Amino acid sequence: MYIRKTVKKTSAGKEYINYLLVESVATPKGPRQKIICSLGNLQPRPRADWEALVRKVQEALSGQRAFEGADPEAQAIAERIRSRQAGGPAEDVEVISVRTDLVSTEQVRIAGPLHVGRHFYGRLGVDEVLSQCGLGERSRRLTQLLVINRLVYPCSELAMVSWAPRTALVDWLGPELGRVHESSLYRQLDRLHPERERIEQFLAEREKTLFNLDNSVYLYDLTSTYFEGQARANPAAQRGYSRDSRPDCKQVVIGLVVDPEGFPKAHEVFNGNRNDSTTVEDMLKVLEKRVGSRTGGLVVVDRGMSSPDNLKAILGAGYDYLVACRPAERDQWLNQFESFEDWTEVKRKNSPANPAQKKTVVRVKKVQSDAHTYVLCHSQARIEKDRAIREKQESRLLTDLDKLEKRIANGHLKKTGKIHEALGRLKERYPRVARYYQLDWDESSRTLRREENAEKKEKARGLDGCYLLKTNRKGLTDEEIWRIYILLTRVENAFRCMKSPLSERPIFHHLQRRTETHIFLCVLAYHLLIAIEKTLLDRQVHTSWESVCETLSTHHITTIVLPTSNGDVLRIRKGSTPEPDVSLLYHLLGVPHTLIDPVKTWTRNNQYSDGKRNPSQSNQ
Repeated sequence: MYIRKTVKKTSAGKEYINYLLVESVATPKGPRQKIICSLGNLQPRPRADWEALVRKVQEALSGQRAFEGADPEAQAIAERIRSRQAGGPAEDVEVISVRTDLVSTEQVRIAGPLHVGRHFYGRLGVDEVLSQCGLGERSRRLTQLLVINRLVYPCSELAMVSWAPRTALVDWLGPELGRVHESSLYRQLDRLHPERERIEQFLAEREKTLFNLDNSVYLYDLTSTYFEGQARANPAAQRGYSRDSRPDCKQVVIGLVVDPEGFPKAHEVFNGNRNDSTTVEDMLKVLEKRVGSRTGGLVVVDRGMSSPDNLKAILGAGYDYLVACRPAERDQWLNQFESFEDWTEVKRKNSPANPAQKKTVVRVKKVQSDAHTYVLCHSQARIEKDRAIREKQESRLLTDLDKLEKRIANGHLKKTGKIHEALGRLKERYPRVARYYQLDWDESSRTLRREENAEKKEKARGLDGCYLLKTNRKGLTDEEIWRIYILLTRVENAFRCMKSPLSERPIFHHLQRRTETHIFLCVLAYHLLIAIEKTLLDRQVHTSWESVCETLSTHHITTIVLPTSNGDVLRIRKGSTPEPDVSLLYHLLGVPHTLIDPVKTWTRNNQYSDGKRNPSQSNQ
């Protein structure tokens, strides 16, 4: 018998050493090596100890020194060999004598959420498209680190440097990621920036195949994301209408197109002061680059982008449109809204996750014209919402008018022209409710007159909860048109996910290219998130990624430290046994239950042989 060394390399390039006990046997084709059993990693013991161990095993097998003076390790190996020779299990079963009072664990790393994220990262082929873009292995690993961090525990690149070594990513991607510097992560953002279009195009096509997605309806909406700091080096960082209620901060505007299932098709970053209605034509060009020409597709936008010029641009790009009309156009249908004759009540299904939920009533009515199909909609749920918005705006208008009167009375505002300018700004700030009042400045009496138009106000009150849809597509029923339009909530849900839990905001990058790549990483993480939720939804499991992440957080990778009675220490790096709810999620998602193959490492520590605990070994 003699010992043979074997070296196994992982995909991350890490080497694991194992020693085998073998013997030479004669075969018709000449002498061959027969593996008797595995001995694990015998280092750092000197080679003389290895040879002594082989002799002791041979003595144990021959029956010598069976009692007094027997070596426990050699006896255990001999028992394993006898078991195999007697028809025992084919695989090696390593038996050692362990000091149970000194057993401990170390390097416990959270793994469950990252394990699922990495699996879907591979399923969507992100690494594949990065390779097609010419990115090297280390660059691809850094990208995976950036995306998985954004999905599981979003933080800044600086904080990621200390986060990565505390996770199981080091076990999968290699120990060098535990020593990564933030400058490497910033440079990786720069490498990804020119490849965004190609990656997004690849993912749109891959997801269409994997999930059998509908590429005939495109839902477009915008949001804003604000900066911490002045961002002077970024010309796109401007002040504008803030959806985050942070008008004090500079921001950028993000346009996103998703399909009816919520999968992103295209995104673009616009200047922070960009008006919503001016982005549609640019977004159509971006969409064509991502998914190609889709003549006959249906573009759905909200009323802020339903101007005649935008509708003309949508038709010019080869699409049909479905839009919500602006209030002025809606108000023309007041007589139709006042009567609920010939309306259809939409039957809304409860979510399986909440079957007892009581759905509010929605009524729709279809009116056909030569060029368009109009659908009048009345929602009970929107009545209180519309009324609250209107009353809040009216309260703010009246408060600002009071302030303006005080400025005039105190002599801070005297010139007639300046007073008219101030009134004009208030009308511009509160257009929804300023039309209910006749606001004027009486120069002779030096008074600010405000006269309420009760008729207009009552008319607006009657339209609470009412909205009007318009499409140029023929052949759709009123209910179908309404159901397609409410799919716009998928874009809103995508924005909510990107802002929380993916923490898109606030943005700390001050360079334009890194700002755009930061947003792109959030979109990539959202691709993984929606793919995970869609996979569960297809299996009738209605839950969010946040809930999934919380459940999976109990699954870890750890090192089990087993001190033996002869002073050797066996360390086994392996995944913990998943809880039943974790195993169920893995099954539903089609993810392997095993985190890593066990890795065994032997070391020598004489402090264990005399019964004393090594103070450096403790539970972590």
